[in-house]
Amino acid sequence: MNLDYIVREPEHITPNTTVLFMLHGYGSNEQDLFSFRETLPADWLIVSFRAPRDTQFEGYSWFDIDFNNPENFIDISQAKESLDSVLENILKIINHYGLTESKVHLCGFSQGGILCYALALKHPELFNYVACLSSYPEEKLLDGIVKDKKKLERLRFFVSHGTDDAVIPMEWGRKAADLLYDLSCYFTFREYMSGHGVNQKNYMDLMDFFSK
Repeated sequence: MNLDYIVREPEHITPNTTVLFMLHGYGSNEQDLFSFRETLPADWLIVSFRAPRDTQFEGYSWFDIDFNNPENFIDISQAKESLDSVLENILKIINHYGLTESKVHLCGFSQGGILCYALALKHPELFNYVACLSSYPEEKLLDGIVKDKKKLERLRFFVSHGTDDAVIPMEWGRKAADLLYDLSCYFTFREYMSGHGVNQKNYMDLMDFFSK
């Protein structure tokens, strides 16, 4: 499935050009995280995907959510379908721009972050920096993840969560710290006095993470 996306191209693109792929949250669109481009390095290629499913109020989603059923909070088959589509489109774009020596980063908010955990841990050879904002690692999507420490050592995770998040509980977000610790992954886990969103301090810390 070809996903719609918007892109910011740097002035010069070489096989070494860093690329950042962005995955928005439920009910949002590709413009959301793309606003971060103003403070991201000018020599990066930035690609922001639009999720394939329509939601109310002209937004989009990667999969359906059932807020009344925590045990089946997400539609797993739809999520796996989106996961495959995102991976396929990432590989196409890398190939299109000839990014053979590139660092490949991910940034996902909420639903997008759920997919980022699965993408990075299933295909660690592909990715470098991974930012998961107001999200959590969904166990039902993490079957077959790589557990070889040598293969995971390139990954760097930035995980952030609002202490007053009413959409994805703080406890769910904290599962990421346990998971990444058990896998011996490099990660930063930060909590902020905010709801389901990215406040100013969170944003500054995220930009600091990507600038290293």
